[in-house]
Amino acid sequence: MSEAYPIYVVDDDDAIRRSLSFMLKTSGYAVRSFEGGAAFLKEAAGLEPGCVLLDVRMPDIDGLEVHRELRARGIMLPVVIMTGHGDIDMAVAAMKAGASDFIEKPFEKAALLGCIEAARKLLVADRGATARAEDARARLNILTEREREVLDGLVEGLPNKTIAFDLGISPRTVEIHRANLMQKLEVKSLAEALRIAFHAGLE
Repeated sequence: MSEAYPIYVVDDDDAIRRSLSFMLKTSGYAVRSFEGGAAFLKEAAGLEPGCVLLDVRMPDIDGLEVHRELRARGIMLPVVIMTGHGDIDMAVAAMKAGASDFIEKPFEKAALLGCIEAARKLLVADRGATARAEDARARLNILTEREREVLDGLVEGLPNKTIAFDLGISPRTVEIHRANLMQKLEVKSLAEALRIAFHAGLE
C-alpha cells in the first residue's frame, strides 16, 4: 500500500473513537478523530481526500447537518453514516442527500472495511453515473410489483411494520419480499439496495 488512505472518525463517544481508530490503524489506514461535527467542520476544507465515518446522533450538530454543510461548502469527501438501531430513516435521508453508505452499530470489522472501500471506489467511479443509472433501472425491472412496493417503502425510510400496514400484508411477508428483492438485486445490505434505488431515480 502506498501512502495510507485517510479516514476521519466523527463521533462524540470517546470509546467508539478509540476503538475505531485502533481497528482502522491496524488495518493500514491513517486515522484522525473529531469529537463532534463542529470540530470536524472547522478543519474539513483543509483535509486530504479520504473517507468520513460520521455518527448520525451527536449533541452539537447531528450527522445529517454536518453532511449537508460539507456539500454546501463543495467538500465532496465520501461519507459513511454510522447509525444506532432504529435510525434507518435518518440513514435513508443521508443517502438521498448523497452519503456513500451507512452502517448500523454495533458493526463487524469486515462490514466496516467493506463500506470504506466501497465509498472509496464510488468516488473514483462517479464519472460513470449515467451508465450506473441505466444499470440500476435494469436491475429494478426484474422485481415483482410487490417487491417494488416494499422497496418503495424502504426508500421512504419506513420500518417493516409500517410497510406491512400500508400494503395490507403481514410483517413476515414484508420480510420475505425484502429478502427476495435483495437476492434478485444481488446485494447483502439494505444500504446497497437503497443505493441501486437512488441511482435508478427512486426517491
